Amino acid sequence: MNRQAQAAVLFLVGAAVLHAGLTDLYLRYVKAGLRPLLLAAGVVLIMAAVATVWYERRGRGEAGEGHGHVHREPRVAWLLVLPLLALILVSPPALGSYSAMHAGTALQAPLAYPSLPATDPLPLGVVDYAGRAAYDHGRTLAHRRVEVTGFVALAKDGTPYLVRMALNCCAADAQPVKIGLTGNIPPVLQPDTWLQVTGTYTAKQTKDPVNDGRIPFLDVTAAKPVPTPHDPYDESWNN
Repeated sequence: MNRQAQAAVLFLVGAAVLHAGLTDLYLRYVKAGLRPLLLAAGVVLIMAAVATVWYERRGRGEAGEGHGHVHREPRVAWLLVLPLLALILVSPPALGSYSAMHAGTALQAPLAYPSLPATDPLPLGVVDYAGRAAYDHGRTLAHRRVEVTGFVALAKDGTPYLVRMALNCCAADAQPVKIGLTGNIPPVLQPDTWLQVTGTYTAKQTKDPVNDGRIPFLDVTAAKPVPTPHDPYDESWNN
């Protein structure tokens, strides 16, 4: 791989990173807040490619025709093409039920319980509902209908969970937060199906078999399938 080939690879990788950052594709890899850094990285890669070509041509001009030396770069440099091919050819799905059921719940006690609007039903994220139900014993949820959206995961014993994968930084560190479902549950549930569930707080809880973390339940009154959301991950727990 010569310098010009390296520059071409850098340019293409930078262009692919920019493409991911300018579309929703980047949400499959990193949290939404990292978009500016991703775009900046793409620009830097493209600038590095342009600079590489410029310095290469300048060096050849100074060396003079017939006096330049060809420097072969290590073939391992071609591995730089692999992330490019991954970005172009592969659009990975968001982590789903398999990952959720093989990892312990990441639910932690909230630092505070902000007041809730009077909306009925009350839209809540999986992390918000789970934290209030598990650690506040539903005090802020009493006599309220809530609406929670997540994907379905099934335990080995058939217990259905509503799950959202929570991010710290990127998909590589995503961890599940789970809510058990009871009450008027649809008779047929497919793992990884996204559901919008309406229900009320119940004191029922269980322990996650993976890490003994708390998993609260939601008493379901209605449920309907919904499309996969624009951003399938939940970042609310570290905001």
